[in-house]
Amino acid sequence: MDVGIGLPNTIVGTTGSQLLDWSRRAEGAGFSSLASIGALSYPGYEELTAFAGAAAVTERIRFLTNVLIAPVRSAAELAKQAATVDQISDGRLTLGLGPGWRTSDYRLTGRDHSTRGAAFDQQLADLKRAWAGESLDAEARPSSPAPVQNPIPILIGGTTEATVRRVVEHGIGWTAGGMPPDAVAEFATNVREAWTAAGREGSPKIVALVYFSVGDVEQRSRDYLLDYYQPMGAEMAGMIADSTLRSAEAIKGAVAAYEEAGVDELILDPTVGDPDQVDGLAEVVFG
Repeated sequence: MDVGIGLPNTIVGTTGSQLLDWSRRAEGAGFSSLASIGALSYPGYEELTAFAGAAAVTERIRFLTNVLIAPVRSAAELAKQAATVDQISDGRLTLGLGPGWRTSDYRLTGRDHSTRGAAFDQQLADLKRAWAGESLDAEARPSSPAPVQNPIPILIGGTTEATVRRVVEHGIGWTAGGMPPDAVAEFATNVREAWTAAGREGSPKIVALVYFSVGDVEQRSRDYLLDYYQPMGAEMAGMIADSTLRSAEAIKGAVAAYEEAGVDELILDPTVGDPDQVDGLAEVVFG
């Protein structure tokens, strides 16, 4: 199982120079991917812009949006943004995409939260059309450059029947957000069975995410998660904050458990933006 690390692009107070330092350290430590989370209605850095900067200071590490809330952008915008990052990174981008749950993200962009599922389905088809050089409007020229990877690989986030269908129709696999290993294993079985039934070759990639911090930073870690997930309500935000891995034993145990669950790549997502967190995590995971 590969082990990636999140980029602290949503942690308030993290500076641009820290994001670049974090990226260099992550590559040097041997993590497989740099991953982002994101919410338009939260004061973090935009994911693809951050990855463009990270691509300029790295050579090997892959980039994964995990997940980017796709329907709050037009397909033309997202296709162009993603193709730009894929070109700058020489083909190191994977798009983890989902419809999201924050109604505020949709209000801020003037988009309809209630029809996000249908919009997402159309968008997934349109992204591939745009990268293939087609125009998404009969009266407009093609607007996206061709990415290095054509199409850019897509992972689908979510836990619905529609999620499974989208993986089979449009994706290379499924990404699980904050689910325990046994739940990931159960849903991944559904994904694999549908993949095989549809005649897809090989097997879908399965990615999971879990939050971490290392060192004496528990209060900072908790404060961030309680703030980020405040729209879910205090009880749910508290559960997420409580489930964060904050010891070497917990981190090692989670790595072993997700590998046993059949996960192909585990993303350890930060809750503190200090780049020393990269080195501390690497010592636990690879040391």
